Amino acid sequence: MKTRKIGIVGLGHVGAHVAYSLIIQGIVSELVLVDLKESKLTSEVQDLRDAQMYAPHKVEINAGTYSDLGDCDILVNCIGDIALCATNNRLDEMNFTVAQVKSYVKKVMASGFKGFIVNITNPCDVITDLIWKESGLPKNQVFGTGTGLDTSRLVSKLSLQTGVAHQSISAYMIGEHGASQMAAWSCVSFGGVPLSVLEKQIPDKFGFDKPELQKQAIGGGWVTYAGKQCTEYGICSTAARMVRCILNDEKRIMPASTLLDGEYGEHNVFVGVPCLIGKKGIEQVMELPLTDEEKAQFHTCCEDVRHNIATAKSIPAAE
Repeated sequence: MKTRKIGIVGLGHVGAHVAYSLIIQGIVSELVLVDLKESKLTSEVQDLRDAQMYAPHKVEINAGTYSDLGDCDILVNCIGDIALCATNNRLDEMNFTVAQVKSYVKKVMASGFKGFIVNITNPCDVITDLIWKESGLPKNQVFGTGTGLDTSRLVSKLSLQTGVAHQSISAYMIGEHGASQMAAWSCVSFGGVPLSVLEKQIPDKFGFDKPELQKQAIGGGWVTYAGKQCTEYGICSTAARMVRCILNDEKRIMPASTLLDGEYGEHNVFVGVPCLIGKKGIEQVMELPLTDEEKAQFHTCCEDVRHNIATAKSIPAAE
């Protein structure tokens, strides 16, 4: 029986919670954890081992280095410094995160790594592009959480607004995992019934303020950050589900930051769009039938990401 081995680089609030989610949901059988802060790494390994008795099944949990990641099936990149986002702008992490990624990805590849890389680190689309280029892996094997979390935030707002369960709502935030992202309102449906139909039939419940709900979805992370100086549960659940999609070949459609190659009329840019995720990673980009207005807004999102990718090129690797 094949061991499901996952590596996690960066054990801050997010990385540690990703590890916990993978263990407590019974997704993996072996974890290799890597962090530059040895004391933090030791503490997280100990704490996760202490939870082992109550996990669904046995998981081997070890501290490691980049050279120990070569035989991992999936690597989850979680490095970052959340304090740099105190300005409520994910781009303010870029100088730090780009430098760190440039310094370590080639070390991972030198270990013989040939698996999948799921990126969480911000700015997510920029860092995912960088990891893809630095690793040399096929595009389907490198993707980011992108607008996966933002989509969950939108669905949560829609559920609170309408009283409909999350699982019966189909809606997507797309574009940049950042300020320019957008809700694809023309594609929102409830149990298969389009929002455009329901807002006419039941205006009291479904005729809500769309710009306001989009604003809340975009800004939801900063509401969480304001009280606890981090986000944890939503993003770790997003990443854990992506890992599960690969390992279980789920063929699940969920948003991810992936490289577009003609979809939506865009090329050579990583942005968040609905994707079919299975044992081959990103197996298909699901192209939503956007309106002309939505397409124009989406193109603006892509240009913003391209600008940030260009800026990242000049940032040197960390020593």
